[in-house]
Amino acid sequence: MYSNTQNIKVNKFDSIRPYLDNEVNKVLIDLSNNRRFLKMLFETGEYKHIKYLPFSRKVLGYLLRNKIKNINSVADYQNMFESIVSDVVNKSINNFSVTGIENLDKTKGYLFISNHRDITLDSALLNLSLHKNNLNTTNNAVGNNLLSEKWASDLMRLNKSFIIDRSDKSKREIYKSLNLSSEFINETILKKNNSIWIAQKQGRSKDGNDFTDPSVIKMIHLHARKKISVNEYLNSLNIIPVSISYEKDPNDLRKTKELYFTDLNKKYIKEPKEDLMSISEGIRGSKGNVHLNIGSVIDFKTDSYEDCSDQITAEIKKSYKLHATNYAAALIQGKKVNIDEFNAKEIDDAIQYLNERMLLISDEMQPYFLNQYSNSIYI
Repeated sequence: MYSNTQNIKVNKFDSIRPYLDNEVNKVLIDLSNNRRFLKMLFETGEYKHIKYLPFSRKVLGYLLRNKIKNINSVADYQNMFESIVSDVVNKSINNFSVTGIENLDKTKGYLFISNHRDITLDSALLNLSLHKNNLNTTNNAVGNNLLSEKWASDLMRLNKSFIIDRSDKSKREIYKSLNLSSEFINETILKKNNSIWIAQKQGRSKDGNDFTDPSVIKMIHLHARKKISVNEYLNSLNIIPVSISYEKDPNDLRKTKELYFTDLNKKYIKEPKEDLMSISEGIRGSKGNVHLNIGSVIDFKTDSYEDCSDQITAEIKKSYKLHATNYAAALIQGKKVNIDEFNAKEIDDAIQYLNERMLLISDEMQPYFLNQYSNSIYI
């Protein structure tokens, strides 16, 4: 079930919090009149066919306002969003499987710490699963590096996202911003009994290595660090490790390019709107089979950011479901693998898929491409 965020203290968190029920419709109307948002829909959305009509912006704005006229709360918006995510699953995923959700208690708030492979779908697929099982959806942590456009920030905050400010600021300002996010997490889980989703590190995993960055754990603990040890505090937050694995990554070629240039010590410069295109590709591109595992609450024993991070990493990797493409990539690289779960045809099909993808990149980039898939077996 979709809980709203109406009761969270407003003033303190105004700059980062999700939108409240009484703000939803106005934000949606503003979006329907936002030229840059409408331009994005023309370029990447289902409204491409309207682009060349006379008065196309006015036509699209009218269509959007008609679609949102009855959306007056966070729950209304998320119900609409849930239908969109369900449509994505039906059109771009062969089989979406979920394990572990039966262990969640709907009376508790949790901190879900997840590996991160797709900008929007990782948290969206978790929340789709929670919704279908009559569990409260999460407030989602999102870095402001993805929110250069106000319309992008609006869309995220409509969908119960809160902002972690990662701007280049003075140390004092950075501390203040991170402490505010830490306090928001504290209040959401411990005072409001709602849940949070956060990625285990800043940015998506591009090389198949899902590790938990201790700086994320430090940020979570920041607000309470003078009052309680890190392991005691983490235990109070009911931390659940989440692993999500995609048989096919629609953005694997983009990630390959970034890995290649970074490894050559060349500065990787994103193309204009590259994050936006990555979101669009991730949503629309074929993903094959996708598996989501929701673990059990972790019991932290040591008062060390590094040890706690390693414990989360171990739980995420332990429950990560491997696909045929992971084994196929290793075989192409000439690595030895034990394959029990997949038959010869499934592996051959995966090898063919990867080889066809590699035709689109240079020979020098191909090892980086394959590592994205094979590293999940070994690292």
